[in-house]
Amino acid sequence: MHEFIVDRNAYLSRSTRGFFHTSYLEFRRPGNPDFLNFLKNDCLSYNKELPSAKRKLREILINDLPRVKELLQLKDVTVCVVPRAKISYFELQLKFIGTVRDSLAEVGGLEDGTGFIRRHTDTKTTHLTHLKKPIIGLVNEGLMPYPGITSKTCSLSSNIAGKDILLIDDVYTKRVNIDEDAIQALLDMGAKSVAFYAVAKTEGG
Repeated sequence: MHEFIVDRNAYLSRSTRGFFHTSYLEFRRPGNPDFLNFLKNDCLSYNKELPSAKRKLREILINDLPRVKELLQLKDVTVCVVPRAKISYFELQLKFIGTVRDSLAEVGGLEDGTGFIRRHTDTKTTHLTHLKKPIIGLVNEGLMPYPGITSKTCSLSSNIAGKDILLIDDVYTKRVNIDEDAIQALLDMGAKSVAFYAVAKTEGG
């Protein structure tokens, strides 16, 4: 596991501590954590890979999350997850958040806040905008990230107030700013502190 800083910018009023497990290179490139793409399951074409992908994510989270809590030196930590961009995703496309929730139940010592941020309005699925070849039949509607998009397109629980929060996402890419905006939304809701964890971080991001 590695540590970095999520820098303040137009989306985020103050820098925060970030952690990531591995680097994200390119889908199908040797050494890339392709299981994260399988968990997204955008075209419902990776159903056979889902059990193995869930196991890999679970193993990583069970190992990393207690270490993150120890590094943060906090007694109580609530785990939230950045929601997927679309409200129309099927259950088979929501295995990332489900695996995070299941892992928290096994780890213990971390409060489950995976339902504290819920998408109610579609946004652009940013990782699909960079595809060299568009996926036939896949409609990617919604706005690209802008400052405040999380608060405008999600419902945030009042239980966030006063909590020390660890926000989790699958892949962090600096130029996208979805994670920065979600951190700011949690702070605006009264979170005592917000740290960030991504399973993978893009090179240079």
